[in-house]
Amino acid sequence: MSLAVAVRPYQNYVYAYPHKTAYRPLNPRPSLQKLWASEPKGALSLYLHIPFCEVRCGFCNLFTRIGAPGEMSTAYLDALERQSRVVAECVGDGTHYDAVAFGGGTPTFLHASELDRLCDIAEFRMGADLSSIPFSVEASPSTVTADRMSVLASRGTTRLSLGVQSFIDSEARAAARPQKRADVEAALGRIRAARIPVLNIDLIYGIDGQTEQTFKQSLDRELAWEPEELYLYPLYVRALTGLGRKVDGTDTETEWDEHRLRLYRFGRDYLERSGYRQVSMRMFQRVGAVVEGAADYACQTDGMIGLGCGARSYTADLHYSFDYAVEMREIRGIVDSFIARPANEFAYAEVGRYMTADETRRRHLVQSVLQAEGMDVHDYRARFGSTPEDDFPEELARFASAGWLASDRGSGRLVLSAEGIAYSDAIGPALFSDSVSRDMADYEAK
Repeated sequence: MSLAVAVRPYQNYVYAYPHKTAYRPLNPRPSLQKLWASEPKGALSLYLHIPFCEVRCGFCNLFTRIGAPGEMSTAYLDALERQSRVVAECVGDGTHYDAVAFGGGTPTFLHASELDRLCDIAEFRMGADLSSIPFSVEASPSTVTADRMSVLASRGTTRLSLGVQSFIDSEARAAARPQKRADVEAALGRIRAARIPVLNIDLIYGIDGQTEQTFKQSLDRELAWEPEELYLYPLYVRALTGLGRKVDGTDTETEWDEHRLRLYRFGRDYLERSGYRQVSMRMFQRVGAVVEGAADYACQTDGMIGLGCGARSYTADLHYSFDYAVEMREIRGIVDSFIARPANEFAYAEVGRYMTADETRRRHLVQSVLQAEGMDVHDYRARFGSTPEDDFPEELARFASAGWLASDRGSGRLVLSAEGIAYSDAIGPALFSDSVSRDMADYEAK
């Protein structure tokens, strides 16, 4: 039996390494001023996290709560502003941001005036020039109003990412995401009317009842808007989320894996025939579209500063954030604690993980090789004084035996084969260190 057959293709979506479930409380808490004192700060990323959504989708395990009762959104922005003042002072002079992103949750849950204030925090408190750098914002269809889009466009937003998941109403309901196609189409019209340069649309495959035919219907509706980018996400069902699957003798996990792989391959091939190039397992870009901004893994050497209770920050030696949870009651407690936090308490890192030399190499490999263009081996050697084969001989040998590595190595790049890209969610976890894997397994979900 080959490794590709024996290994489950959908194990873990590796959007960051190490994952927050491998973070632990830091004792003593390091001061941000000391953490950032000797860090290069000329090409940082800035991320502002808004933890509110109008509903919580059944598949979602992001750090988000439903609604913001009373004046909670105002109180949250007040806390975010307190945090920004302290963090900007701790990071110090000479800071320049190359990219900004608002994520969540749903940043466009905020009203237009609140979005304007959020932009002020990024620009005037943190010093990010929103009009001259890539600036991405996440949104959901029900929050895409003309006044919100007007604010974001006027403040320099270069990319708007819309979570659609499916254009088929019955599939949206099956994913516990209440929405109607007419509302989705209206939202897309408002985004295009705002003339934000890059539109990204997210779709999900693997929803109960979804077929290649219905998936094609969603793809066709998506392509009608000619998005500059689009993401295809496999459905995951995770602990403490609202979505449960019925598994019986005719619907085993293996059959579900095979079904998702069929839909993935169908979607990939269909998009490539429709004028899109594959950037990673999930990401596709329209050929000829002008898409500015750093790649998903640009903060490997450049640091990132995150503001908000669900944001993470990276220095060379420490990845840190606040506490992490999925269950709604726990999230509400963390949000409440963040809102009540006095300014001086924002001067310390709370929860995180120190990065060893081995973990830094693993992070570089994980976040580079999962891109369709692969990893520059010469760059790896320049950074670390070794090659991937020196550092990960067993892992790479297993990948090669499974057919996951491209055979042409003359380009000086470590590149996945088409099948390797399909198995990205197995390759990433296979590169986790024993220590990170152990801590993730030991994490008590809450």
